[in-house]
Amino acid sequence: MFGTQNYLIFLISGILLNITPGQDTIYIVGRSIAQGKKAGILSVFGIGTGVLCHSLFAALGLAALLSVSPIAFDAIKYLGSTYLIYLGTRTLMSNADIFEENETNKVKISDSKIFVQGFLTNLLNPKVALFFLAFLPQFVNPINNYGAFSFLFLGFTFIFTGTLWCLMLAIFSSSITKYLRKDKKIAFILNKACGILFIALGINILFITH
Repeated sequence: MFGTQNYLIFLISGILLNITPGQDTIYIVGRSIAQGKKAGILSVFGIGTGVLCHSLFAALGLAALLSVSPIAFDAIKYLGSTYLIYLGTRTLMSNADIFEENETNKVKISDSKIFVQGFLTNLLNPKVALFFLAFLPQFVNPINNYGAFSFLFLGFTFIFTGTLWCLMLAIFSSSITKYLRKDKKIAFILNKACGILFIALGINILFITH
């Protein structure tokens, strides 16, 4: 199909990989619990856009740079780590009530900012780029393929199944907040936990080896 091979195996493998908890999953759950369903869904689409970029990079051969250049790999790794630690530090230092529903608080974290944060969290993770570079070629027919389109077809399949799963996670996680909004102490704890979570994700990226 479209120059691919063993597509059913790819589909099953992709679904299993999507439901395996990872950095993106933790980020989405953290956002959903801390800021509600809308923030979680925006994070999902932001991360999905990042995955789309990685698919394009793999299809065009740009991700190959990360597999052969330690400098490029480390540069993206440190960028991603710094960004997550920055987000976590800002969250820890903030005294805002994450469950506050007034208009003033909504302006502080705009929809576009939540989307961009999810996008950058995924885009600046070199592990994702290397994953696509190593995983997708196994399911492209080496003789009868459609060039970059075959990689994009597989990438879109992975994005579609992953987005569905992440949306379910965001909706389920955010539903928990309905029982927490009235408790200011829990809101405060979740706010700080969210910040610690982002910092931990940033530190975790530093241990990714080339």
